[in-house]
Amino acid sequence: MITAGQKRVAHRVVICLMALTLSAGSALGDGLSGVGLADTPVAGSTSLSLGYSPALQAPPDEESPGYDIWTTKRLSGDWGGVRTDLEDKGVSLSMILTTSYSQNFRGGLETHNSNAFSGDWRMNLTLDFDKMGIIPDAWFFIRGKSSWNNGVNPDVGSLGPIHWVFGSGGDEEYYIDKWWYGQRFLEDTHEFRVGKLLTPADLFDIALYAKWPWDHFMNANLNRSPSVPHRKSLGAYMKVTFCSWAQFGMAALDADQTDSTLPADVERAFHDEANFVGMWELNITPQVEGPNGKLPGNYRFGWWYDGRSKRVLRNELGGLLAPRWRNDDVGFYLTFDQLAWKENDDPEDKQGLAVFTRYAYAHPETNHINHFWSVGAQYQGLIPERDKDVLAFGIAQSIMSTKLREEIDPRADRETIYELYYAYHLTPWCIVSPDLQFITNPGGSKDARDSIVVGIRVRMEL
Repeated sequence: MITAGQKRVAHRVVICLMALTLSAGSALGDGLSGVGLADTPVAGSTSLSLGYSPALQAPPDEESPGYDIWTTKRLSGDWGGVRTDLEDKGVSLSMILTTSYSQNFRGGLETHNSNAFSGDWRMNLTLDFDKMGIIPDAWFFIRGKSSWNNGVNPDVGSLGPIHWVFGSGGDEEYYIDKWWYGQRFLEDTHEFRVGKLLTPADLFDIALYAKWPWDHFMNANLNRSPSVPHRKSLGAYMKVTFCSWAQFGMAALDADQTDSTLPADVERAFHDEANFVGMWELNITPQVEGPNGKLPGNYRFGWWYDGRSKRVLRNELGGLLAPRWRNDDVGFYLTFDQLAWKENDDPEDKQGLAVFTRYAYAHPETNHINHFWSVGAQYQGLIPERDKDVLAFGIAQSIMSTKLREEIDPRADRETIYELYYAYHLTPWCIVSPDLQFITNPGGSKDARDSIVVGIRVRMEL
């Protein structure tokens, strides 16, 4: 039996989702001019900018005190206290739906019908064995995932996905995406993980303001360095904290697993060639003193080893010359981020200007991308009374291998990405992000047509 309170909650949810759909549809229907932050809504639409309409609020729900769709952390609420009780006992569950609409308006490989809805659904489960009283300072994490559509990536032809993670994997049934067992010891100065690990965003090459495709930049090459052999595969990771401002991380992962839909390709990892990717990273975390308090930074210095046999980039004269192969590839990267200015001296307030930059090098003989760099900035709380909203701009450039240019493709050059987005926190559980990308020489070819991609992303924590 559905109670009156449940009906009112469902009514609120339906109204909110209708507002999102109307706003997104109206903005996208008007092209570039409709995706923005104007105070005046598009005619016939419900504005998502600068607050919400009081008319969308349902009457107070006397049967569900404490639940408000505009202030609750998650759309489904606290489940009548069950969720908090589970977290206190060591069981944490989060469900995140991310979806986007994107369109290639100009250039690339194709503009005709070059638009798509794409997204993914993921469920994260963490078991805190310490809280459960089973194993001190230990936990287990597992994530299930489903995705649909690969967006406009095939129509643009760029080196990296236009929308990373969601909208880049195509249609996938629900599967186990990643999992690991974690253990901290020696007074939390050492951390160990083993399982199916993800190196970018979780472990290495992380820029605090450009790592999540759900909240930050959508283009993959603004969330990680494409010339670093990042993996999502079976492996082990160790991090050592030397002091409050220095940590060192290292990992060894199966180099051959490329299908992320496999829970763990144990047979290939342990019974085939012993190819692995090794990664090492030193992270320095200084606290710079500013006029409104300390400004934290992260300065990461990393290097990697790839044991796979890679084909040498050279002119094989149409097959007359036998391919050459090279093993034991190595490279390095630098990833820095820094809070540059704070609006006030509240240590819990994150409003202000933050910057980031990356550089990565890979050997030109076996890697298509020889050099990579990116730089960007974000400002949180730029608009008064919108303290959590973020405006960000970033530039990323992939420079093609000199060997590729000399031996195979003289038109190979470089691909440059310019991305601008605004993350509008509609509610604590819903973020709406209009996004604009301008990509020069997609695929790194001088013959490619510069592309303009406009999109809107909605992230909801359920």
